[in-house]
Amino acid sequence: MFEKNGKLAVIESPTFYDNNKELEEYIKSLDVSIDGILLSYHMSGATFLDGKRKLATHKADEYGHIGGGKSLIEGFAKTFGEIFDGSIHNITDYMDEGEITIADIKLNIIPTTDAYDIEIPEINSIYTHMLGSNCHSIVAGASHVSAMIETLKGYLKKNYNLILTSHYIPEGIDAVNAKIEYLKTLLNIASTCKSAGEMIEKVSKEYPNYSGANYLEMTANFFFSKN
Repeated sequence: MFEKNGKLAVIESPTFYDNNKELEEYIKSLDVSIDGILLSYHMSGATFLDGKRKLATHKADEYGHIGGGKSLIEGFAKTFGEIFDGSIHNITDYMDEGEITIADIKLNIIPTTDAYDIEIPEINSIYTHMLGSNCHSIVAGASHVSAMIETLKGYLKKNYNLILTSHYIPEGIDAVNAKIEYLKTLLNIASTCKSAGEMIEKVSKEYPNYSGANYLEMTANFFFSKN
């Protein structure tokens, strides 16, 4: 969340009913006006701040309502049951690529394969879906590695002070270098493997202290989904 001049911009939505209520109570305690919720990779949890302005690109909206995002939501709903808010936010305002002002803060909307990233120039920061200097990432095959590395090299050129993600703590630019090296190693290991299981075993051995084992499992399955 970003606050300026008594206005609040919220990025993404929590997805469990209890978390929705907790965060709404916290926001209420701030005594600010909510200028909008930007929804990118996480469209579920529609009971959160119901009635407020919801913003997304058309691509992100499609990802959440009929694409890969919806498939994930359906899977989580089956896994967690009644505690999970599987309802999907309805977008009230569509955004295009480029500059937009929310809560008196200028943001830059950057399209990605599935949805969009958000650049916050005022604090030289960017919000993206996943990073994690010591956490596995979801990588959708070898071609995705190249695309991810090019994106990360763009972060290095911008020299962001802060990298914000949905799945990890805020990090600095050093995390970008760490992730690039991780992706290169991941690709090299995958080229020596004959199955998803073998890839999981070798990557886990190379990075024994990494969190996100479920992300690694998803990645390995992507790499060997045609076998």
